Amino acid sequence: MAQQQANSDEVVLGQEIGGARVATLNRPRQLNVISDRVVYLLAQFLENWENDDNAKLVIFKGAGRAFSAGGDLKMFYEGKSDDSCLEVVYRMYWLCYHIHTYKRPAVALVNGLVMGGGAAMVAPLKFAVVTEKTVFATPEASVGLHTDCSFSYIHSRLPGYLGEYLALTGARLNAKEMISAGFATHFVPSEKMEDLEKCLLNLDTGDESAIQAAIEDFSTDVQPDEDSILNKLPTINKCFSAETVEDIIKSLESEGSIDGNQWIAPVLKGMRRSSPTSLKMTLRSIREGRKQSLPECLKKEFRLTMNTLRSVVTGDVYEGIRALSIDKDNAPKWSPATLEEVKNEDIDRLFEPFSSEKELQVPSDDSNRWSGKFENTVHTRASQ
Repeated sequence: MAQQQANSDEVVLGQEIGGARVATLNRPRQLNVISDRVVYLLAQFLENWENDDNAKLVIFKGAGRAFSAGGDLKMFYEGKSDDSCLEVVYRMYWLCYHIHTYKRPAVALVNGLVMGGGAAMVAPLKFAVVTEKTVFATPEASVGLHTDCSFSYIHSRLPGYLGEYLALTGARLNAKEMISAGFATHFVPSEKMEDLEKCLLNLDTGDESAIQAAIEDFSTDVQPDEDSILNKLPTINKCFSAETVEDIIKSLESEGSIDGNQWIAPVLKGMRRSSPTSLKMTLRSIREGRKQSLPECLKKEFRLTMNTLRSVVTGDVYEGIRALSIDKDNAPKWSPATLEEVKNEDIDRLFEPFSSEKELQVPSDDSNRWSGKFENTVHTRASQ
């Protein structure tokens, strides 16, 4: 079996092993956060492998105890005085589009933390394998950002209003919940992951039924635990279907006073600690996402991210990163400080289209595994 060795010091390791191509995120001490170099290398590998007739299967994985904790926040903080992050944001959203529409069969092996932009390399895939160590979240609103990397598209296609809940609260899901919600496809105990990988490397085929059968030889059927948040969907739908963030919070407060709803208190606490501007931006983005294609969502997210990084309305993103990753005092001082102080016209400014030459340029093709997911539910909600 021919094997091409990768540079072990690089932030992404690319290997060619028989008909398999393996991309390993290789910043384990930083929980494999996504830097400009990571984006560049991933995009390069994926494009080369997609055009390689000898490549039959692509495998994504992360070194160490995380798949990826998302974007490199310090990178954005250090580039706050200029537009140095423009290229990496552009490349990242293009990479998201490429992963959604990738022409080679791909498998993500996720044995650890997977968040934000890292999850954008997992959720779109036909095969995403998780373990008892896997934890998923999209916590961007808590640091002054918005739910991006195609998640305004993905979250808006989840059952009921689960997408709004995950985006506004940054709530974590375990592996069983990821499978139930559609973010992953198979559960494999962590002690079997190495054997599964070896099996996939020896398949030498791009036949999806053969890949699925190989994974199923190692996988176990699982269901969410009794106390899972997914079993609270009726209450989540009732609260997170409200029109505004303020109304969502009022509804949660009302439901939280009912016996058996003690789980709501930490949800409210988390939302109140998040950037008010980010909460409003995120809610609107998810709601618009229901009626938007994947390319439209990515173009919108690009505008929101660039306007956020340029502090068009507020510098909350840099205050959030400071509090979480720089000073680590976990005490951000948001501006505006309350939801009531956030002006609708300021949120409108964040969503305004750029001139055509400054927009994200991605093809209009919308063929991906989420395009028809929960279609009837999405159409019903969108018309409300």
